[in-house]
Amino acid sequence: MIDQAVHVCFVSQDSVLTGAIARALGAGFEYRVSSDFQFSELSDLREWCDIVLLDMRASSTQGDCEPGLRLMDDWSKISSHPPIVVLTDGENRPLLLKLMEHGAYDTVTNPPNIVELRLILQRAYKFHSAEQEVARLRMSSKSDGRLHELLGTSPVMQELFALANKIAPCDVSVLITGETGTGKELLARAIHKMSGRSSRPLVAFSCANLPEALIEDELFGHEKGAFTGALTTRRGRVEAADTGTMFLDEIGDLSLGLQPKLLRVLQERSFERLGSNSKIDVNIRLICATNRNLSEMVQQGKFRDDLYYRLNVVQMHLPPLRDRQDDIPLLAQHFLQDFSERFKKKVKRFSQPALRALEEYAWPGNVRELENAVQRAVVLSEGPTVDVWQLPAAIRSGCEAPQFNQSYEEEVRQFKRRLVLRTLRECGWRKAESARTLGVARGYLHRLITQLGIQQAGDEPLVEKHEEPSPLRQIM
Repeated sequence: MIDQAVHVCFVSQDSVLTGAIARALGAGFEYRVSSDFQFSELSDLREWCDIVLLDMRASSTQGDCEPGLRLMDDWSKISSHPPIVVLTDGENRPLLLKLMEHGAYDTVTNPPNIVELRLILQRAYKFHSAEQEVARLRMSSKSDGRLHELLGTSPVMQELFALANKIAPCDVSVLITGETGTGKELLARAIHKMSGRSSRPLVAFSCANLPEALIEDELFGHEKGAFTGALTTRRGRVEAADTGTMFLDEIGDLSLGLQPKLLRVLQERSFERLGSNSKIDVNIRLICATNRNLSEMVQQGKFRDDLYYRLNVVQMHLPPLRDRQDDIPLLAQHFLQDFSERFKKKVKRFSQPALRALEEYAWPGNVRELENAVQRAVVLSEGPTVDVWQLPAAIRSGCEAPQFNQSYEEEVRQFKRRLVLRTLRECGWRKAESARTLGVARGYLHRLITQLGIQQAGDEPLVEKHEEPSPLRQIM
């Protein structure tokens, strides 16, 4: 969802076309026109514009692409330059490939479908905003430190960051919930770094899929001779975290036999090593994380209620990536820059189909899966742009070109589904706004949603019917 007008710099020598497109784009866009393809003559527009819409139609028909390509090259030299969308005549594949090589964000065939053009410009704007936000966060050591490695501009993440800022200085226990791969340990580390214990150790341990005896030894340590093979005294992780922070991941997997010992650490601030009767006092802050529902486990008798209430002083929920899709371009660009620097690559951006594939994928593995996908794409990339074929098969499958054995009706259906789904996501699943963006009646949009089998994240069906269809608007 874009709350402010998108500034479009339209470089074209066709005044009739620029006027027609400007009128058709309507609210949400501001534009300025230049008929000069010389970069030096566009200095007053560089700071103002969010997107460059470059008319290459005359170049593509007459075969002289050099002025437009030179302008693209010059514009691309600007740090965090605005994305360039190119208007062309016909399906000239060699020209399209050349435009992509010179850094075009996307191409649009004349006459442009106004619905698709609006979506492409809005997506390009979000991409540019993500690039600028990543640059701002990298330049701002304060922001980067306060949030550690967590990134997110979506409202739900901003609320989470605000809560973390409030509770970090207060020495209370925190329970972090969320699916695997959402970044629960990163949030725990951010809280520790913002707390008064930041100069003391943060000791992390995962309780997942380990025998009870091993977990007990890891947490509380043992005395020499406590069991066969215990040749020396060993300090546990709880002791190592003294005066600092203890982070226990997958706390829902902690056995019922060990839960009383952890409860004693919280209540009495003391414990004993295995094979010892001597009490050891500790001063720790406990942060726990789980992807399980602990309140249900309490009701089922699988987790102690007294321990649950001790852990759950402040509960923080990290949403899955599919519920904060506005953050996908930001996170993807952050990972792209990180891996590009790490692997000494010159990758700078995602192609429009690749970014669309990232945004439309459900991300069952959440941010961790996105990070791995971008890492793979950067490794495979040989130019400045990550293309869709460099993404894992599961991610690109929904955005690959239709197969030639598909019927005409099926190809049209798939195109409609992608267009409607993308618009709904752009508009935050608000159907009235989506209908206005698509230029159709709301009742027709309801029928399309049902016919095309579109469902919102979390498998919740989107709604019903009403009203009469109205054709999609297309200029020219």
